[in-house]
Amino acid sequence: MNAVGLVVFDGVRAFDYAVVGEVWGPHRAVPGAPLADLLVCAPELRTVRLDTGLLCAPDHDLDALAGCGLILVPGLGDPALRPPERVLRALRHAHGRGTPIAALCAGAFVLAAAGLLDGRTATTHWALADDLARRHPLVTVDPKVLFTGDGRVWTSAGVAAGIDLCLHLVRRSHGDTTASALARAMVTAPFRAGGQAQFITTPIPPGPADTRDPIAQVCRHVQGALADSWTVAGMAAIAAMTERTFARHFTAAMGTSPRHWLLQQRLRAAQHLLENGDSPIEDIAHRCGFGTGVSLRQHFRRHLGTAPRDYRRTFRAIGRSPA
Repeated sequence: MNAVGLVVFDGVRAFDYAVVGEVWGPHRAVPGAPLADLLVCAPELRTVRLDTGLLCAPDHDLDALAGCGLILVPGLGDPALRPPERVLRALRHAHGRGTPIAALCAGAFVLAAAGLLDGRTATTHWALADDLARRHPLVTVDPKVLFTGDGRVWTSAGVAAGIDLCLHLVRRSHGDTTASALARAMVTAPFRAGGQAQFITTPIPPGPADTRDPIAQVCRHVQGALADSWTVAGMAAIAAMTERTFARHFTAAMGTSPRHWLLQQRLRAAQHLLENGDSPIEDIAHRCGFGTGVSLRQHFRRHLGTAPRDYRRTFRAIGRSPA
């Protein structure tokens, strides 16, 4: 890869701009760095104002993209902004030439505006995924992955996922050894298992404020005995209600069904134990009511997009309080 083109224009995210410069810029700790000639390209050769107010001086216009083996598009500080038409045309022409194009975070909106995501699966920051899907119905939006692509067009989720995508692209072009050396130089993980589901906070209503409320009593009771084999009928018995009546009252109070609430409580308990201790997976599975390690792994993979072991490796240092 002889040259990498970074497309900039007013309003692009300063963080994404910096990530690209960090990955493809010079690193004393990485043999052979810089990995490519980084060309900062803009519609006009004038100062560009990034989303935070920082100024960037591009060194090339968009014609220079014709000589690039990879084009990177930073996210937009405001995804509602319409990218310059010259940028959209340049991206379409590059795609027509077969040049791989990668967008970071809300840069997916730029590629979508150029029509490059039509018929493709794409991602963006989870908080923007619904907006991307609504504005571009021909795009299949997957809000659960860190990045996705088909070799020609790539998109990534928010903030740090842009680094994940850039390291993946380096791995494809320069091999795993170079990508790992670059990750060490940047003090980041060379590969993060899992997806955005690990970072999305799913609000779970705390339940009725009145502790005498039967639904609140059920919640406290179940949370204190997650290892038990709970059924909706068993919860309803504590509340002295029929199963149907309990399910209706529970859903109204908690905003979710009893079964889904119970699963979320078990997952959260397992996450806490993985972050804050060294208990074996089988023990955690039993304590949280999953029964077996196999069941715990299946639920982690389905709902969090990762494995318990990988989750522990990523989050245990964050979860532990300093001594």
